[in-house]
Amino acid sequence: MSDLPSRISVREVGPRDGLQNEAPVPTEAKIELIDRLSGTGVRRIEAVSFVRPEAIPQMADADEVWRRIERSERVRYSALVPNLRGAARALAAGLTEIEVVVSASDTHNRKNVNRSTAESLDDIAAIIDAAHQQGATCQVIISTAWGCPYEGDVPESRVLGVAGRAIADGADSISFGDTTGMATPTRVWSLVGGFRSAYPDAALNLHFHNTRGTGLANVLAALELGVADFDASVGGLGGCPYAPGATGNIATEELVHMVADMGIGTGIDLEAMIDAAADAERIIGRTLPSQVLRAGPRTRTIPA
Repeated sequence: MSDLPSRISVREVGPRDGLQNEAPVPTEAKIELIDRLSGTGVRRIEAVSFVRPEAIPQMADADEVWRRIERSERVRYSALVPNLRGAARALAAGLTEIEVVVSASDTHNRKNVNRSTAESLDDIAAIIDAAHQQGATCQVIISTAWGCPYEGDVPESRVLGVAGRAIADGADSISFGDTTGMATPTRVWSLVGGFRSAYPDAALNLHFHNTRGTGLANVLAALELGVADFDASVGGLGGCPYAPGATGNIATEELVHMVADMGIGTGIDLEAMIDAAADAERIIGRTLPSQVLRAGPRTRTIPA
């Protein structure tokens, strides 16, 4: 336990990755949720995605949401962009942190953005350059890092090759995304270990889904390798169109609950995050998968 990080950074992705996989919710509700999350102590929030409204109607109001939220000086806000046009919109709106995604699997990338992985990487190089010219950072998210719903297992060498190309093109950090929840601790040890060996100085974020119930186990495996940067979604918001019936990302309050009991700091107020999860559940109008939202933290007692 002494080798685990003493503190981790959590990026709250519910407002973007979570809501993007739900039926569209009103703009006011999105603003309310982001403002509530900004008061939980979380230091990073992925707030919006600048995509074509006809492609992802859930994010059609991104400009308005970004303009109207009450931005906390303690929080770093970011946006996902699909291409150079989206990046230009985000940068023009004043974002200083953007993320762009590419699938390690060619089939998944074509399904997602109608181009090959190599073609997306060429576009990403231009996005990185555009971000840097505006003084912004750009993280490259590599989805299907632990498997593709169409191709099955994706060779680790291919995932590392995609990461290497992004790093060579100037990516400020890399994120590995477990898009449909295919990762297990053994596979996390293998890929993260290979990445650390190949690119020891590169910043790494991990994005786990709990589709098959291994989300927090995968976090523990990564902690054992010293990873200290994770995505999570309030209430476990989200899902995946390629894994019908699947739950969403690991729940932020479940991640905070687990690591806090391990002596690992996050700066997040657990009770405030649970309250935000309840708010998210009300906004969505369905029961969210978070067990900590249902049962409360282990320290909560009931009258005898």
